[in-house]
Amino acid sequence: MKPRQEQEEDEERLRQRKLEESLEIKSLRRIVSAYLNYPEAAEEDVKRYERSFRKLPPSHKALLSHYPLKFQSLRRCISINSYFIFNMLQAFEPPLDMSQDIDDSGELHFEWPPNDGNVCSHESTTARGSCSKLDEACCGESSNVMSKLAEGLTANEEVQIEGCHGSDTGSCLAGEENNKMTAECCGNHVSDSNGNVPSSPRDWLDPSFQLHVPLVDVDKVRCILRNIVRDWAAEGQKERDQCYKPILEELNSLFPSRCNKSPPTCLVPGAGFGRLALEISCLGFVSQGNEFSYYMMICSSFILNQTQNAGEWTIYPWIHSNCNSLSDSDQLRPVSFPDIHPASAGITEGFSMCGGDFVEVYSDPSQVGVWDAVVTCFFIDTAHNIVEYIEIISRILKDGGVWINLGPLLYHFADMYGQEDNRYFAAFWTMRKKSAAVEKHST
Repeated sequence: MKPRQEQEEDEERLRQRKLEESLEIKSLRRIVSAYLNYPEAAEEDVKRYERSFRKLPPSHKALLSHYPLKFQSLRRCISINSYFIFNMLQAFEPPLDMSQDIDDSGELHFEWPPNDGNVCSHESTTARGSCSKLDEACCGESSNVMSKLAEGLTANEEVQIEGCHGSDTGSCLAGEENNKMTAECCGNHVSDSNGNVPSSPRDWLDPSFQLHVPLVDVDKVRCILRNIVRDWAAEGQKERDQCYKPILEELNSLFPSRCNKSPPTCLVPGAGFGRLALEISCLGFVSQGNEFSYYMMICSSFILNQTQNAGEWTIYPWIHSNCNSLSDSDQLRPVSFPDIHPASAGITEGFSMCGGDFVEVYSDPSQVGVWDAVVTCFFIDTAHNIVEYIEIISRILKDGGVWINLGPLLYHFADMYGQEDNRYFAAFWTMRKKSAAVEKHST
């Protein structure tokens, strides 16, 4: 029998473990709920536009007689966006049990499961990270939590917006009927233009588990839809070339001989939707992307693991922005993605994405001297303590390893206010870690 002090310490560790898991489940539930609330929040936007239109004088309404048709088109676009979102959520397999009850105070009520030896089921992804790889789940050295994406139904059809007619189904739904269709995501009421519906809903997607979240959370979902274009659509190629191409060329130059039997390793913190990490893998590196945001991880995992063909999905990323559009066709323009099929892109075996805070995950002793290269692209400006970032990068690099950085040297919006010109001035550099022997000799 354990001494009383050890028992108390074990109980305290268990209590902390439960608290961490409950906080993480609550966070994940909030993120999933933000995605689920997208159709309803988007419909409210359209209703607001309609109310404003109705207040116009008759003569002004006559000048804008096409607006009612545009409102119907917006609803159709929202439905297609929702179809993608719900398919994505149904393919996501959370690393924790999302169906546990939360009371009004936000506390979770559950019986702690016995230790069955499966560390992937019980470690907190907040501190340890979760890791997923194309076609299968993986547990890297940086993570004890495994998140395997389930097989999912994916289908989408291009929608013809003009006249609000789909390719096969005829006229689109409008008003309350469409709102009902898009809001009832877990009752298989969301469909694409051919009437396809997502696969059967998961228990944790039941409407009873959906939380009411602030609109700022739904705004993050809108941002996700826009940012997909940058990493995974042909329309984002120019921006990718500006940011990713210098990095890829530098890696190719610094590692000219990449052996298939022992390829160099490269870490990409702040990997976002995973495109840069994938491009590095296609160069012949064992590449791992690290991302903190579950909003992005859910989406990137779906694109990386579940995509069957290039151009499989269509979204309308700009329908929520009414600024800087010269015509309705700009705002209602569809975007197909991904522009490549990730699984057929020629990745190097070992490519993975690891979810978790960069500092917490890569401060682990198992990460010391693991990586031949660390690539940071628009990442170091996210640091609360830039010195800590630099120390960790230095620690996890092998002797002679390289750190390639591209991005601004500001802290997000620190210089935004009072500035007429807020353009990013991106710095680009490569640093090489001195070997311990060389550093000792130089001192």
